[in-house]
Amino acid sequence: MSYRVTLVPGDGIGPEVTEAARKVAAATGIEIEWEVVNAGEAAIAAKGTPLPDEVLDSIRKNRLALKGPITTPIGGGFRSVNVALRQQLDLYASVRPARAIAGEGTRFPETDLVVVREATEGLYSGVEHWVDREHNAAESVNVVTRKASERIIRYAFEYARVHGRKHVTAVHKANILKTTGALFQAVFREVAPRYPEITADERLIDNMCMQLVKKPAEYDVIVTTNLFGDILSDLCAGLAGGLGVAPGALIGESVAVFEPVHGSAPKYAGQDKANPVAEILCVELLLRHLGETEAADRVWRAVWETIAEKKVVTYDLALPGYTERPVPPSSCSAMAREIARKVPLVDLKAPAPRPRASTASSTGDPNLET
Repeated sequence: MSYRVTLVPGDGIGPEVTEAARKVAAATGIEIEWEVVNAGEAAIAAKGTPLPDEVLDSIRKNRLALKGPITTPIGGGFRSVNVALRQQLDLYASVRPARAIAGEGTRFPETDLVVVREATEGLYSGVEHWVDREHNAAESVNVVTRKASERIIRYAFEYARVHGRKHVTAVHKANILKTTGALFQAVFREVAPRYPEITADERLIDNMCMQLVKKPAEYDVIVTTNLFGDILSDLCAGLAGGLGVAPGALIGESVAVFEPVHGSAPKYAGQDKANPVAEILCVELLLRHLGETEAADRVWRAVWETIAEKKVVTYDLALPGYTERPVPPSSCSAMAREIARKVPLVDLKAPAPRPRASTASSTGDPNLET
């Protein structure tokens, strides 16, 4: 069976890491026809807008997309393409797994959790304005609805049920945000009893951050609002080894878009040095979404073995703290070729190597630049 998938290369390192992901996808033997469309800075140059209609039309038609990172200007500039995509396609569930895979530098090698983030409203609704003419005060509206809250909370419990996870934690700030936070909390308490086989509990956002850096193994599926989910998913990526190994999925009722958690790292563009793993693991998530489980398992295992061997890894994974021995850094394309080479060769019946914890300080990751 063949699949038609929209490909949005993105900005900065996006074209390099999406090309790496395509190489690995091809190595699985699953036939994918890529329909390439541009959004972000390349689209502004060609079309005068960062999000042309053809991008939305292609994704609606194909119902599947693999996306590279797109630059979001800080302060001024055009509005976030990422936020606009989520709202216009109603991609309400941002699903971000955090699985320890980065090797010896992973401080918490037991990390295996998923952040499920509501992605269409909250403080990212875009409802904000200046209060005065002098622009000395600004106001933003935190939109939280019962409908969106129930939808994302049900999604989190269904995700846990389908994937054999046993624990869902709601994260909010209902003690201070006594309407928006309390509404999310109330809906969680209404939905949770419908899933008696799954343990449900709650944490305040500040306490959740502390708990995660003390004992992440106690958490399984975390469901939360838009802003809190954005922050927590980066924190959890750090627990698992960094943004360079953090994939994500945006799920709607009829459309799914797969994108890395990291940014576009414009200062590394064109240097063939960015870590391609997050984008490659987006292919793994795409394959699982399609029901191509064995192919997805092969991608995951090939990535894991490549990192564990530390022979062909990008420089961020070769720095002290991520390896106990000197490793010459490889290029983005070389690491992709090595992962692709391994895909058909891995033994899925053999026990997978586990990364070891390290007391060394974590080091820089090129994908942290946005």
